[in-house]
Amino acid sequence: MDLMQKLTILADSAKYDVACTSSGADRQGKAGSLGSAVAAGCCHSFSADGRCISLLKVLMTNYCEYDCRYCVNRKSSDTVRAAFTPEELAQLTIQFYRRNYIEGLFLSSGVLKSPDYTMELMIGTFELIRYKYDFWGYIHAKAIPGASPGLIRRMGLLADRLSVNIEFPSERSLNLLAPNKQKAAILAPMKQISDGIKENDTKKLTVYKGDLKFANAGQSTQMIIGASPERDFQIISLAEGLYEKYSLKRVFYSAYIPTTEDSMLPSADTKPPLLREHRLYQADFLMRMYGFTAGEILSEQTPDFNPYLDPKCNWALNNLWFFPVDVNSAPLKDLLRVPGIGPTSSRRIIRARRSGGLGLPELKKIGVVLKRAQYFITTRDNPAGINISRESTARILIDPKVNSFGIEQLSLFDDPANGMPEVKYLNSAEHAVEEAVLCLTRQI
Repeated sequence: MDLMQKLTILADSAKYDVACTSSGADRQGKAGSLGSAVAAGCCHSFSADGRCISLLKVLMTNYCEYDCRYCVNRKSSDTVRAAFTPEELAQLTIQFYRRNYIEGLFLSSGVLKSPDYTMELMIGTFELIRYKYDFWGYIHAKAIPGASPGLIRRMGLLADRLSVNIEFPSERSLNLLAPNKQKAAILAPMKQISDGIKENDTKKLTVYKGDLKFANAGQSTQMIIGASPERDFQIISLAEGLYEKYSLKRVFYSAYIPTTEDSMLPSADTKPPLLREHRLYQADFLMRMYGFTAGEILSEQTPDFNPYLDPKCNWALNNLWFFPVDVNSAPLKDLLRVPGIGPTSSRRIIRARRSGGLGLPELKKIGVVLKRAQYFITTRDNPAGINISRESTARILIDPKVNSFGIEQLSLFDDPANGMPEVKYLNSAEHAVEEAVLCLTRQI
Protein backbone atom coordinates (compact mmCIF):
# COMPACT_ATOMS: atom_id res chain seq x y z
CA MET A 1 0.00 0.00 0.00
CA ASP A 2 1.52 3.35 -1.01
CA LEU A 3 1.57 6.47 1.15
CA MET A 4 -1.42 8.18 -0.48
CA GLN A 5 -3.57 5.06 -0.11
CA LYS A 6 -2.71 4.98 3.59
CA LEU A 7 -3.51 8.67 3.90
CA THR A 8 -6.91 8.22 2.23
CA ILE A 9 -7.85 5.42 4.64
CA LEU A 10 -6.45 6.94 7.82
CA ALA A 11 -7.66 10.49 7.22
CA ASP A 12 -11.17 9.16 6.60
CA SER A 13 -10.94 7.03 9.76
CA ALA A 14 -10.04 10.16 11.77
CA LYS A 15 -13.09 12.21 10.74
CA TYR A 16 -14.99 11.33 13.92
CA ASP A 17 -12.31 12.93 16.11
CA VAL A 18 -13.26 16.53 16.81
CA ALA A 19 -10.37 18.96 16.35
CA CYS A 20 -11.96 22.08 14.91
CA THR A 21 -10.38 24.52 17.32
CA SER A 22 -7.70 27.19 17.44
CA SER A 23 -4.28 25.98 18.49
CA GLY A 24 -4.02 27.99 21.68
CA ALA A 25 -0.23 27.97 21.34
CA ASP A 26 1.82 31.08 20.60
CA ARG A 27 5.36 30.46 19.39
CA GLN A 28 7.30 32.40 16.78
CA GLY A 29 9.25 30.62 14.05
CA LYS A 30 13.02 30.45 14.43
CA ALA A 31 15.69 31.18 11.86
CA GLY A 32 16.75 27.96 10.19
CA SER A 33 13.69 26.06 11.45
CA LEU A 34 10.27 25.26 10.01
CA GLY A 35 6.88 26.25 11.32
CA SER A 36 5.32 28.42 13.98
CA ALA A 37 2.19 28.34 16.10
CA VAL A 38 -0.05 31.27 17.02
CA ALA A 39 -2.72 31.60 19.68
CA ALA A 40 -5.31 32.69 17.12
CA GLY A 41 -5.08 29.25 15.49
CA CYS A 42 -3.69 27.64 12.39
CA CYS A 43 -4.80 28.44 8.87
CA HIS A 44 -8.09 26.83 7.84
CA SER A 45 -8.60 23.71 5.78
CA PHE A 46 -11.69 21.61 5.11
CA SER A 47 -12.26 17.91 5.51
CA ALA A 48 -14.16 15.85 2.95
CA ASP A 49 -17.38 16.03 5.03
CA GLY A 50 -17.25 19.82 5.20
CA ARG A 51 -15.86 20.29 8.69
CA CYS A 52 -13.53 23.25 9.03
CA ILE A 53 -10.13 22.11 10.24
CA SER A 54 -6.73 23.74 10.54
CA LEU A 55 -4.57 20.66 10.82
CA LEU A 56 -3.62 17.50 9.05
CA LYS A 57 -6.02 15.24 10.96
CA VAL A 58 -5.10 11.60 10.66
CA LEU A 59 -4.74 8.32 12.56
CA MET A 60 -1.44 6.60 13.15
CA THR A 61 -3.32 3.38 12.43
CA ASN A 62 -6.90 2.12 12.29
CA TYR A 63 -5.88 -1.35 13.48
CA CYS A 64 -7.36 -1.72 16.95
CA GLU A 65 -7.31 -4.31 19.71
CA TYR A 66 -10.48 -2.85 21.22
CA ASP A 67 -14.03 -3.69 20.18
CA CYS A 68 -16.00 -0.54 21.07
CA ARG A 69 -19.54 -0.99 19.74
CA TYR A 70 -19.86 2.55 18.36
CA CYS A 71 -16.49 2.76 16.59
CA VAL A 72 -16.03 2.26 12.87
CA ASN A 73 -12.47 1.05 13.56
CA ARG A 74 -13.39 -1.53 16.21
CA LYS A 75 -11.66 -4.91 16.08
CA SER A 76 -14.70 -6.77 14.71
CA SER A 77 -15.42 -4.22 11.97
CA ASP A 78 -14.91 -5.35 8.39
CA THR A 79 -12.91 -2.39 7.17
CA VAL A 80 -9.70 -1.82 5.23
CA ARG A 81 -6.78 -1.42 7.63
CA ALA A 82 -3.61 0.61 7.30
CA ALA A 83 -0.79 1.95 9.47
CA PHE A 84 1.89 4.60 9.03
CA THR A 85 5.44 4.13 10.14
CA PRO A 86 6.75 7.13 12.13
CA GLU A 87 9.03 8.10 9.22
CA GLU A 88 6.18 7.96 6.69
CA LEU A 89 3.90 10.20 8.74
CA ALA A 90 6.69 12.62 9.60
CA GLN A 91 7.62 12.99 5.92
CA LEU A 92 3.97 13.42 4.95
CA THR A 93 3.45 16.17 7.54
CA ILE A 94 6.52 18.08 6.38
CA GLN A 95 5.58 17.72 2.69
CA PHE A 96 2.08 19.05 3.38
CA TYR A 97 3.50 21.93 5.38
CA ARG A 98 5.96 22.89 2.64
CA ARG A 99 3.09 22.88 0.12
CA ASN A 100 1.18 25.24 2.41
CA TYR A 101 -1.63 22.71 2.90
CA ILE A 102 -1.40 22.72 6.70
CA GLU A 103 0.13 24.52 9.64
CA GLY A 104 0.13 21.65 12.09
CA LEU A 105 -0.79 18.05 12.89
CA PHE A 106 -3.64 16.40 14.78
CA LEU A 107 -2.78 12.76 15.50
CA SER A 108 -4.94 10.05 17.04
CA SER A 109 -4.78 6.29 16.68
CA GLY A 110 -6.40 2.94 17.14
CA VAL A 111 -4.76 0.69 19.71
CA LEU A 112 -2.17 -1.41 17.87
CA LYS A 113 -0.91 -4.31 20.04
CA SER A 114 -1.13 -2.27 23.27
CA PRO A 115 -1.53 1.34 24.47
CA ASP A 116 2.21 1.59 25.17
CA TYR A 117 3.21 0.24 21.76
CA THR A 118 0.86 2.71 20.03
CA MET A 119 2.14 5.63 22.08
CA GLU A 120 5.73 4.72 21.17
CA LEU A 121 4.82 4.97 17.48
CA MET A 122 3.15 8.36 17.96
CA ILE A 123 6.03 9.71 20.05
CA GLY A 124 8.51 8.44 17.44
CA THR A 125 6.63 10.44 14.80
CA PHE A 126 6.73 13.61 16.91
CA GLU A 127 10.44 13.20 17.65
CA LEU A 128 11.20 12.96 13.93
CA ILE A 129 9.03 16.00 13.16
CA ARG A 130 10.59 18.10 15.92
CA TYR A 131 14.21 17.02 15.90
CA LYS A 132 14.99 15.56 12.45
CA TYR A 133 12.89 17.98 10.40
CA ASP A 134 13.14 20.88 12.85
CA PHE A 135 9.41 21.59 12.67
CA TRP A 136 8.07 23.63 15.60
CA GLY A 137 4.51 24.21 14.47
CA TYR A 138 1.39 23.13 16.30
CA ILE A 139 0.83 19.47 17.26
CA HIS A 140 -2.31 18.12 18.93
CA ALA A 141 -2.10 14.51 20.11
CA LYS A 142 -4.71 12.10 21.45
CA ALA A 143 -3.12 10.19 24.32
CA ILE A 144 -4.09 6.53 24.61
CA PRO A 145 -5.85 5.61 27.90
CA GLY A 146 -3.92 2.92 29.73
CA ALA A 147 -0.50 4.07 28.51
CA SER A 148 2.29 4.32 31.08
CA PRO A 149 2.88 7.68 32.82
CA GLY A 150 6.38 7.91 31.36
CA LEU A 151 5.01 7.85 27.81
CA ILE A 152 2.35 10.45 28.67
CA ARG A 153 5.16 12.65 29.95
CA ARG A 154 7.27 12.22 26.81
CA MET A 155 4.30 12.98 24.57
CA GLY A 156 3.44 16.11 26.56
CA LEU A 157 6.93 17.50 26.00
CA LEU A 158 6.55 17.10 22.23
CA ALA A 159 2.90 18.08 21.62
CA ASP A 160 1.30 21.47 22.20
CA ARG A 161 -2.06 20.04 23.26
CA LEU A 162 -3.04 16.62 24.60
CA SER A 163 -6.48 15.02 24.64
CA VAL A 164 -7.83 11.98 26.44
CA ASN A 165 -11.31 11.04 25.22
CA ILE A 166 -13.76 10.46 28.06
CA GLU A 167 -16.09 8.95 25.41
CA PHE A 168 -19.41 8.86 27.33
CA PRO A 169 -21.10 10.93 30.05
CA SER A 170 -21.42 7.99 32.46
CA GLU A 171 -19.36 5.01 33.57
CA ARG A 172 -22.32 2.72 32.91
CA SER A 173 -22.45 3.70 29.22
CA LEU A 174 -18.67 3.39 28.94
CA ASN A 175 -18.78 -0.15 30.33
CA LEU A 176 -21.61 -1.17 28.00
CA LEU A 177 -20.37 0.39 24.77
CA ALA A 178 -16.58 0.38 25.25
CA PRO A 179 -15.92 -2.74 27.36
CA ASN A 180 -12.13 -2.55 26.86
CA LYS A 181 -11.92 0.95 28.32
CA GLN A 182 -12.04 1.76 32.02
CA LYS A 183 -12.93 5.03 33.72
CA ALA A 184 -9.78 4.95 35.85
CA ALA A 185 -7.57 4.47 32.77
CA ILE A 186 -9.09 7.63 31.26
CA LEU A 187 -9.02 9.86 34.34
CA ALA A 188 -5.47 8.92 35.41
CA PRO A 189 -3.74 10.47 32.34
CA MET A 190 -6.13 13.45 32.55
CA LYS A 191 -4.90 14.07 36.10
CA GLN A 192 -1.27 13.60 35.08
CA ILE A 193 -1.64 16.04 32.19
CA SER A 194 -3.36 18.58 34.44
CA ASP A 195 -0.57 18.32 37.01
CA GLY A 196 2.09 18.60 34.30
CA ILE A 197 0.51 21.77 32.93
CA LYS A 198 0.46 23.31 36.42
CA GLU A 199 4.18 22.61 36.74
CA ASN A 200 4.79 24.87 33.75
CA ASP A 201 4.23 27.88 36.00
CA THR A 202 7.03 26.88 38.34
CA LYS A 203 9.58 25.12 36.15
CA LYS A 204 10.89 25.87 32.66
CA LEU A 205 11.69 22.82 30.53
CA THR A 206 14.33 23.37 27.84
CA VAL A 207 14.02 20.98 24.91
CA TYR A 208 16.36 21.28 21.92
CA LYS A 209 15.62 24.60 20.19
CA GLY A 210 13.58 26.94 22.31
CA ASP A 211 11.69 26.45 25.53
CA LEU A 212 8.84 23.96 25.21
CA LYS A 213 6.57 23.45 28.15
CA PHE A 214 4.49 20.39 28.90
CA ALA A 215 1.29 20.50 26.79
CA ASN A 216 1.62 24.27 26.54
CA ALA A 217 -1.81 24.67 24.86
CA GLY A 218 -3.58 22.64 27.55
CA GLN A 219 -5.74 19.55 27.30
CA SER A 220 -9.21 18.77 26.00
CA THR A 221 -11.57 15.81 25.81
CA GLN A 222 -14.44 14.54 23.69
CA MET A 223 -17.85 13.07 24.51
CA ILE A 224 -20.12 11.17 22.14
CA ILE A 225 -23.68 12.49 22.29
CA GLY A 226 -26.79 10.53 21.36
CA ALA A 227 -25.44 6.99 21.55
CA SER A 228 -26.31 6.63 25.25
CA PRO A 229 -29.34 7.66 27.36
CA GLU A 230 -27.86 10.44 29.53
CA ARG A 231 -29.83 13.69 29.77
CA ASP A 232 -28.41 17.07 28.86
CA PHE A 233 -28.15 18.17 32.52
CA GLN A 234 -25.94 15.17 33.32
CA ILE A 235 -23.70 15.98 30.35
CA ILE A 236 -23.11 19.64 31.17
CA SER A 237 -22.70 18.82 34.89
CA LEU A 238 -19.93 16.38 33.96
CA ALA A 239 -18.32 18.99 31.71
CA GLU A 240 -18.44 21.53 34.53
CA GLY A 241 -16.71 19.04 36.84
CA LEU A 242 -14.02 18.29 34.25
CA TYR A 243 -13.27 21.98 33.78
CA GLU A 244 -12.93 22.48 37.53
CA LYS A 245 -10.94 19.34 38.37
CA TYR A 246 -8.67 18.97 35.34
CA SER A 247 -8.46 22.57 34.08
CA LEU A 248 -9.51 21.53 30.58
CA LYS A 249 -9.36 24.04 27.74
CA ARG A 250 -12.33 22.51 25.93
CA VAL A 251 -14.85 19.72 26.13
CA PHE A 252 -15.91 18.70 22.63
CA TYR A 253 -19.32 17.16 21.97
CA SER A 254 -19.67 14.83 19.00
CA ALA A 255 -23.15 13.95 17.72
CA TYR A 256 -23.27 10.19 17.27
CA ILE A 257 -23.30 9.11 13.63
CA PRO A 258 -24.57 5.51 13.33
CA THR A 259 -21.98 3.34 11.61
CA THR A 260 -23.28 -0.09 12.49
CA GLU A 261 -26.38 -2.01 13.54
CA ASP A 262 -26.25 -2.85 17.23
CA SER A 263 -29.04 -3.50 19.71
CA MET A 264 -27.40 -1.15 22.23
CA LEU A 265 -27.09 1.76 19.78
CA PRO A 266 -29.53 3.92 17.79
CA SER A 267 -30.59 2.33 14.50
CA ALA A 268 -28.51 3.00 11.39
CA ASP A 269 -31.16 5.33 9.93
CA THR A 270 -31.17 7.60 13.01
CA LYS A 271 -30.12 11.16 12.19
CA PRO A 272 -27.21 12.61 14.21
CA PRO A 273 -28.53 14.91 16.99
CA LEU A 274 -26.90 18.02 15.56
CA LEU A 275 -29.24 20.51 17.26
CA ARG A 276 -28.52 18.88 20.62
CA GLU A 277 -24.79 19.10 19.90
CA HIS A 278 -25.24 22.79 19.08
CA ARG A 279 -27.13 23.45 22.32
CA LEU A 280 -24.38 21.69 24.31
CA TYR A 281 -21.74 23.93 22.77
CA GLN A 282 -23.87 26.99 23.58
CA ALA A 283 -24.26 25.88 27.19
CA ASP A 284 -20.55 25.03 27.39
CA PHE A 285 -19.71 28.53 26.22
CA LEU A 286 -22.01 30.02 28.88
CA MET A 287 -20.12 28.08 31.55
CA ARG A 288 -16.64 28.95 30.25
CA MET A 289 -17.12 32.56 29.20
CA TYR A 290 -20.26 33.94 30.87
CA GLY A 291 -20.05 32.69 34.44
CA PHE A 292 -23.10 30.39 34.34
CA THR A 293 -23.22 27.14 36.28
CA ALA A 294 -24.71 23.91 34.99
CA GLY A 295 -27.42 24.17 37.64
CA GLU A 296 -28.52 27.55 36.31
CA ILE A 297 -28.78 26.36 32.72
CA LEU A 298 -30.63 23.08 33.44
CA SER A 299 -31.78 21.12 36.48
CA GLU A 300 -33.06 17.70 37.50
CA GLN A 301 -36.59 19.04 37.03
CA THR A 302 -35.79 20.38 33.52
CA PRO A 303 -32.94 18.08 32.40
CA ASP A 304 -33.05 18.75 28.63
CA PHE A 305 -32.50 21.79 26.43
CA ASN A 306 -35.32 23.77 24.90
CA PRO A 307 -35.16 22.96 21.16
CA TYR A 308 -36.62 26.35 20.21
CA LEU A 309 -34.48 28.71 22.29
CA ASP A 310 -30.76 28.91 22.98
CA PRO A 311 -29.83 28.25 26.64
CA LYS A 312 -29.18 31.91 27.46
CA CYS A 313 -32.56 33.13 26.16
CA ASN A 314 -34.23 30.21 27.91
CA TRP A 315 -32.56 31.18 31.21
CA ALA A 316 -33.61 34.81 30.76
CA LEU A 317 -37.27 33.87 30.22
CA ASN A 318 -37.21 31.69 33.33
CA ASN A 319 -35.58 34.45 35.42
CA LEU A 320 -37.42 37.62 34.41
CA TRP A 321 -37.05 38.89 38.00
CA PHE A 322 -33.39 39.60 37.11
CA PHE A 323 -34.35 42.07 34.37
CA PRO A 324 -34.29 44.76 33.10
CA VAL A 325 -30.54 45.40 33.41
CA ASP A 326 -29.39 49.02 33.21
CA VAL A 327 -26.53 49.02 30.69
CA ASN A 328 -25.25 52.33 32.09
CA SER A 329 -24.61 51.03 35.60
CA ALA A 330 -24.71 47.20 35.67
CA PRO A 331 -21.48 45.30 36.48
CA LEU A 332 -19.87 43.02 33.93
CA LYS A 333 -21.32 39.84 35.44
CA ASP A 334 -24.88 41.21 35.05
CA LEU A 335 -24.33 42.42 31.50
CA LEU A 336 -23.17 38.92 30.54
CA ARG A 337 -26.59 37.57 31.58
CA VAL A 338 -28.42 39.65 28.95
CA PRO A 339 -29.34 37.81 25.72
CA GLY A 340 -27.59 39.51 22.81
CA ILE A 341 -24.68 40.83 24.93
CA GLY A 342 -21.46 38.81 24.88
CA PRO A 343 -18.05 39.15 26.56
CA THR A 344 -16.66 41.52 23.93
CA SER A 345 -19.69 43.82 23.79
CA SER A 346 -19.91 43.80 27.63
CA ARG A 347 -16.38 45.14 27.93
CA ARG A 348 -17.05 47.71 25.21
CA ILE A 349 -20.16 48.90 27.08
CA ILE A 350 -18.19 49.41 30.29
CA ARG A 351 -15.51 51.41 28.44
CA ALA A 352 -17.97 53.48 26.37
CA ARG A 353 -20.26 54.50 29.24
CA ARG A 354 -17.39 56.27 30.98
CA SER A 355 -17.81 58.99 28.37
CA GLY A 356 -21.59 59.31 28.75
CA GLY A 357 -24.89 57.49 28.85
CA LEU A 358 -25.56 54.82 26.23
CA GLY A 359 -28.71 54.51 24.15
CA LEU A 360 -29.87 51.93 21.64
CA PRO A 361 -27.94 53.51 18.69
CA GLU A 362 -24.68 53.37 20.67
CA LEU A 363 -25.32 49.78 21.70
CA LYS A 364 -25.89 48.81 18.08
CA LYS A 365 -22.53 50.34 17.10
CA ILE A 366 -20.85 48.49 19.95
CA GLY A 367 -22.12 45.18 18.57
CA VAL A 368 -25.03 44.33 20.88
CA VAL A 369 -27.67 42.14 19.20
CA LEU A 370 -30.63 44.44 19.90
CA LYS A 371 -33.27 42.12 18.47
CA ARG A 372 -32.73 40.04 21.61
CA ALA A 373 -31.19 42.43 24.12
CA GLN A 374 -33.75 45.28 23.89
CA TYR A 375 -36.36 43.30 25.85
CA PHE A 376 -34.05 42.83 28.83
CA ILE A 377 -32.31 46.20 29.27
CA THR A 378 -32.85 49.87 30.09
CA THR A 379 -30.88 52.60 28.29
CA ARG A 380 -30.50 56.36 28.24
CA ASP A 381 -33.19 56.75 25.59
CA ASN A 382 -35.44 54.03 27.04
CA PRO A 383 -35.14 54.26 30.86
CA ALA A 384 -38.24 52.14 31.50
CA GLY A 385 -37.35 49.35 29.09
CA ILE A 386 -39.85 47.50 26.90
CA ASN A 387 -42.58 46.26 29.19
CA ILE A 388 -44.24 43.27 27.52
CA SER A 389 -45.44 39.94 28.85
CA ARG A 390 -43.37 36.80 29.18
CA GLU A 391 -45.52 35.12 26.56
CA SER A 392 -44.94 37.94 24.08
CA THR A 393 -41.18 37.94 24.75
CA ALA A 394 -41.03 34.19 24.20
CA ARG A 395 -42.99 34.52 20.96
CA ILE A 396 -40.63 37.24 19.70
CA LEU A 397 -37.48 35.26 20.51
CA ILE A 398 -38.80 32.11 18.85
CA ASP A 399 -40.41 33.62 15.77
CA PRO A 400 -38.73 36.62 14.08
CA LYS A 401 -41.99 37.46 12.25
CA VAL A 402 -43.53 38.56 15.56
CA ASN A 403 -43.19 42.26 16.43
CA SER A 404 -42.37 43.95 19.74
CA PHE A 405 -46.00 43.82 20.84
CA GLY A 406 -45.97 40.04 20.69
CA ILE A 407 -48.33 39.71 17.70
CA GLU A 408 -47.60 38.60 14.17
CA GLN A 409 -46.76 41.36 11.69
CA LEU A 410 -49.44 42.33 9.16
CA SER A 411 -48.78 41.18 5.64
CA LEU A 412 -50.34 41.87 2.24
CA PHE A 413 -51.13 38.17 2.15
CA ASP A 414 -53.09 38.15 5.43
CA ASP A 415 -56.91 38.16 5.43
CA PRO A 416 -58.07 40.82 7.91
CA ALA A 417 -60.60 39.80 10.54
CA ASN A 418 -61.80 42.49 12.97
CA GLY A 419 -58.72 44.54 12.17
CA MET A 420 -56.28 41.73 13.07
CA PRO A 421 -54.50 39.24 10.81
CA GLU A 422 -56.12 35.84 10.60
CA VAL A 423 -53.90 33.19 12.17
CA LYS A 424 -53.08 30.54 9.63
CA TYR A 425 -50.82 27.56 10.25
CA LEU A 426 -49.28 26.59 6.98
CA ASN A 427 -46.98 23.84 8.19
CA SER A 428 -45.95 21.79 11.20
CA ALA A 429 -43.11 24.21 12.01
CA GLU A 430 -45.60 27.01 12.76
CA HIS A 431 -47.61 24.64 14.93
CA ALA A 432 -44.38 23.84 16.78
CA VAL A 433 -43.61 27.52 17.41
CA GLU A 434 -47.07 28.15 18.85
CA GLU A 435 -46.85 25.06 21.03
CA ALA A 436 -43.39 26.09 22.26
CA VAL A 437 -44.69 29.50 23.35
CA LEU A 438 -47.57 27.88 25.25
CA CYS A 439 -45.14 25.48 26.95
CA LEU A 440 -42.74 28.26 27.90
CA THR A 441 -45.51 30.31 29.42
CA ARG A 442 -46.93 27.25 31.22
CA GLN A 443 -50.26 27.38 29.40
CA ILE A 444 -49.94 23.71 28.45
